[in-house]
Amino acid sequence: MRAKKQEDHENHERWLVSYADFITLLFAFFVVMYAISSVNEGKYKTLSAALVKAFHNNPDQIPAMGSGVQTGLDPIPVPTAEITTEEGDAVQNEKMREIADDILKVMEPLVKEGQVRVAQSRAGVSVEINAGVLFEAGQALLEKKPVEVLKAVAEVVAKVPEMIMVEGHTDNTPINSPVYPSNWELSSARASSVVRLFIENGVAPRRLTAMGYADQRPVASNDTNEERAKNRRVTIRIEPDENKRTD
Repeated sequence: MRAKKQEDHENHERWLVSYADFITLLFAFFVVMYAISSVNEGKYKTLSAALVKAFHNNPDQIPAMGSGVQTGLDPIPVPTAEITTEEGDAVQNEKMREIADDILKVMEPLVKEGQVRVAQSRAGVSVEINAGVLFEAGQALLEKKPVEVLKAVAEVVAKVPEMIMVEGHTDNTPINSPVYPSNWELSSARASSVVRLFIENGVAPRRLTAMGYADQRPVASNDTNEERAKNRRVTIRIEPDENKRTD
């Protein structure tokens, strides 16, 4: 007698397998869509730089124009020349030397008298002027005679884009007047007078800075009248700047 075949039980949860597969595919779809729609700018620039370097070293690998290959990205420019740091420094030093030479020419009489000192280095150009040439004692109003010389200096620096700092310095003799309660006010006012004259003679205001240091940055001791006279000065600094602001 043949055994009766056992009846199979129907599986009511088979739909979960299809549902799980569908969810997995849907998740993968959204991951792919997100990946192709989000561009990491930093990684793109890094990749671009690497491609430029590779193509620059191996020019034969650069695809020919009109080859039909389109990436959808702007063409990557291949640099043709680079300026080294040493070459840039040499150019900057030469420019500073030319500025120093031009200032020396317009201030030659005062330089010969020992009232002005012009120095040039990698840091820029420094013009140190004895305050006794520019101002009366305890005053910040420019004397008429040096005004013409400063106008000539302004014409020189107006032609270059470098930043200009004007510093006022005094000796350690205290001052206490209604206009200048201390040497801080006096030194600041003297620097501002020079800055104002520069602006009136064509130098862009945004390139200028006026600073007063009172007696805090002496170049000599304050023991004698001669030493104190050296400390009473106005210094004009013309400094190269990495991010130059032109007129």
